[in-house]
Amino acid sequence: MYELNKIHNVDCMVGMKIFPDKFFELAIVDVPYGIGEAGQKNKYRGGLAIPQDYKPYEGKDREAPGPAYFEELFRISKNQIIFGANHFISRIPIDSSCWIVWDKQNEYTDFADCELAWTSFDTAVRKFSFRWNGMLQGDMKNKEIRIHPNQKPARLYEMIIRRYANIGDKIIDTHAGSGSCLIAAHRTGHDFIGFEIDPYYCGLAEERLETEKKLTSLKDRIKQRMRKGEVCNVDTSNSR
Repeated sequence: MYELNKIHNVDCMVGMKIFPDKFFELAIVDVPYGIGEAGQKNKYRGGLAIPQDYKPYEGKDREAPGPAYFEELFRISKNQIIFGANHFISRIPIDSSCWIVWDKQNEYTDFADCELAWTSFDTAVRKFSFRWNGMLQGDMKNKEIRIHPNQKPARLYEMIIRRYANIGDKIIDTHAGSGSCLIAAHRTGHDFIGFEIDPYYCGLAEERLETEKKLTSLKDRIKQRMRKGEVCNVDTSNSR
C-alpha cells in the first residue's frame, strides 16, 4: 500500500490496482485532454505577459485515457470529479446533472474563458470563479508559482474540496501534475494520495507539497505559542 499524504512517481494504472473497491471517498483528477497542450504550445498563445517555457510532460497530452482507466478509477473511488471531460465524454460515458464550471476570468485572450469538470454527484451545476490569467491571479497577495503547463490553482481545488468532500474523506489524484490538488487536500485536513508518472514534474510537485507542509507546521507552532502567550506582536512594516 502506498503511503498516504504523499505524491508517488508511479503509473496510475499500476498504482490503482492495489487499492480495494471504494477505498477513496473522492477522486479529483485532471487527466490529459488529448489536445496537445503539454507545454510548448502554450508559449505562442496570449500576449499579456512573457509566456512561461515549460518542459513537455510524459505523453505530451496526445490522447485522453481510455475506458480501462475510468473503470479502475470508478472501482477505487465512491465519487469522482474529472476535469476536461467535455473533450472525451464518450470514454466515460455516464450522464451527469452536476458539472463544475471554473470561470478563469481571463476574457479577451485566446485561452478558454472556462474549464469544465464532470462529476458523479446528483446535484445542480456549480460555478467556481478564480482568476488565472498569466501574471494575474485571484489572490495576488499569495500568488502561486507556476511549475506545470496545465497547472490549476490550489485555491480552486480547495474550494471544490470544501464543497464536495466530507470530514474524514480520503482523496486521490491520479495525475497530480503540479500537486495543486494535494496541497488543497492538505490545507483542508483530508488524507490523500497522488500519482504522477513524469519523474521531473513529480519531483517539482513533491517539493511544492513539502514546502506547504512546512509552512502549515510553522503556522501551527505560532498559533500554539500565541495561545500560551509566548509570542509578542512583531512589527513587519517596511521601514522605507
